[in-house]
Amino acid sequence: METEDWLTDTRVSYDTVAEGYADQVRGALARPGYLRAALTLFADAVREAGGGPVADIGCGPGHVTAQLHALGVDAFGIDLSPGMIDVARRDHPGLRFEVGSMTDPALPAASVSGVLAWQSLIHIPDGDIPAVLGHFHRAVRPGGVLHLLFHVGDTSRVKTEGYGGHPMRVPVHRRRPERMTAWLREAGFTVEAQLLLDPDGPAAQAFLFARRD
Repeated sequence: METEDWLTDTRVSYDTVAEGYADQVRGALARPGYLRAALTLFADAVREAGGGPVADIGCGPGHVTAQLHALGVDAFGIDLSPGMIDVARRDHPGLRFEVGSMTDPALPAASVSGVLAWQSLIHIPDGDIPAVLGHFHRAVRPGGVLHLLFHVGDTSRVKTEGYGGHPMRVPVHRRRPERMTAWLREAGFTVEAQLLLDPDGPAAQAFLFARRD
């Protein structure tokens, strides 16, 4: 797929499923577990790096941004889908959300102390990953932190339905942690920690914690 095509398909798809997706994830972080623990680790790392604003890129309906805010992080959300941003602003009116793409984020150099991208890089083609991570590196202050969550595997597919049975057309790429780690190092990050969720199951996921050199 050409870059313009997959970006448009992804934006339109998430506009279509915004309400259903928000209903599905609402409350996902309310109970203790690995997801909340990972966000707590990230929040601690941001404070250790001196604090400051954090960009939740691919924020969807804003539930992760809100959890970071509850942990004392000055977090704001960016998402490709205007529909998702509308839901985020409605559900979390005290927080900042804006429409934008990680392929060209409107973040000035060294303007944030951290970037979080949970299950959003999964939609980016391999050929565009180095540029996206380069944007992240440029935006993060020296010593700042990056936190990723993504599906583990070697396959790519086009998701055609989801979140209430609505039609979608969105690419989903599964990647090995070692591949993502190599890309991060090439972009100028140092990978500090890795955690696998359900590594032997059909829906394995990986957390990576990295820091800008």
